[in-house]
Amino acid sequence: MRNDLLYQLIEVLTILPGIGKKSAQRMALYLIDKNKDGAKLMANSILEAVENIKRCQRCRMLTSEDFCNICSDKNRDKKSICVVEHISDVLAIESTGGYRGTYFVLLGRLSPMDGIGPDELGIKDLIKIIHNEDTEEVILATSSTVEGDATALYIKENIKNVTVSRISYGIPIGGELEYVDGNTIARAITGRRSLDDN
Repeated sequence: MRNDLLYQLIEVLTILPGIGKKSAQRMALYLIDKNKDGAKLMANSILEAVENIKRCQRCRMLTSEDFCNICSDKNRDKKSICVVEHISDVLAIESTGGYRGTYFVLLGRLSPMDGIGPDELGIKDLIKIIHNEDTEEVILATSSTVEGDATALYIKENIKNVTVSRISYGIPIGGELEYVDGNTIARAITGRRSLDDN
C-alpha cells in the first residue's frame, strides 16, 4: 500500500523545510483532489527550474540565464557590491527596496573546522570583480556570528583602495538575515558603518 502514488507524494512533500507529515498530507490531498491543474503547473515549474536554473556567472545568485536580473540591470549601481552569505539574504535585502547596488553571494562563511576556507567561498572571484568593475564600496552583510565576523574581517583585509562598510544597525547578535524583517534589514543597510573606523 505504501507504493501507492498518494503516499509517495506525501513522502516527497516532507522534503520541504518545515513541512511535517500532516502538512504534507493536507497539501497532497488539496493538489490531487481539489486543484489538479495547479498540481500539474507546480510539477512542470519545478522540473523546468531543476533543469534550467544555475548560478549567475558574476554574483553566484540562482538564475536561468548566464547573468541574473540584478547583474544585468543597467539601472543598478555597479560601484557598490553587497557581500552576503546566502541567496536567501539577497532576497531578504531586495524585498526592502532599500538597496540598488549589486551583490556577491559567498554561499557560506569561513569555518575552518568544516573545511570552508576562502577558496570555497569564492573570495578570489569577489576580489577580481571589485578590481575589474572599479568598485567604490563593498558592503559586508555577513551574519553577526563569530564565523560571519571572521569572514567580513578576512574580506576587508584583502581589499585595497575601496570603502568597506559592514551592516550592523538592527541586526541582532547571532542573527541570520533571512529571519529578520524587511524594515530592520533596510535600517541596517542604511546605517552601515565603515570598517576603517574600528
